[in-house]
Amino acid sequence: MATAYKTTTILLDGKRVKLQLWDTSGQGRFCTIIRSYSRGAQGIFLVYDITNKWSFDGIDRWLKEVEEHAPGVPKVLVGNRLHLAFKRQVGERDAETYAAKNHMAFFEVSPLCDFNIRESFSELSRMALHRNGMERLWRSNKVLSLQELACRAIVARTTVYGIDQLPLPKSIKSHLKSYAMTTTSQLRYNGNRSLSSSKSLSSHHRKLRFVGVGHNGLATLASSPGSITDTRTSCVGRNSCTIS
Repeated sequence: MATAYKTTTILLDGKRVKLQLWDTSGQGRFCTIIRSYSRGAQGIFLVYDITNKWSFDGIDRWLKEVEEHAPGVPKVLVGNRLHLAFKRQVGERDAETYAAKNHMAFFEVSPLCDFNIRESFSELSRMALHRNGMERLWRSNKVLSLQELACRAIVARTTVYGIDQLPLPKSIKSHLKSYAMTTTSQLRYNGNRSLSSSKSLSSHHRKLRFVGVGHNGLATLASSPGSITDTRTSCVGRNSCTIS
């Protein structure tokens, strides 16, 4: 099947966001379909299988398609099937470096364990809202948190690559890099963009369209055992999920 469609709702910063998910096949003969769906997307997942080096090598091709037909759209690189890490063929560090080089956020996930599923969808949602100028509306009544201020201060004084050299926990460095890439994307593609009216904003800021391409598609992420809206995580660590 060339595409699979699913809708889901996530809770993002206390507000509900409806996601329209289009999972496109990673097979070459469906390139035309992928191009068509990419044009209307507000966010794109590039998904590969960590146990299949070939699927990771193919990301280059899909990234070029996306950049040609949907330039500037926020992207997240997703390494799927983390529960099979003992069969890993793609190193986490290699994928992380590739994502940073191509201005993408990066997650390794396990639909079986419901690990990093909600986090990856939430991150792409924030990036999409940020790029479309909806950040101020989304957080209009909020004072900047200490975390937000700290991110701004650090990102203003270093590069995405320099963040790796900071003496910080890996989870914090990952968040900082994602924050830096989102900010850069907004400045590059949306610096002079304005929205016509608050009514127009209201009609769009609650609905986002995401497209997934790659060997292991978006449908497997969206159909994880736990709901994406669920704040609980059934797999709290990489070694706590076992397969019988």
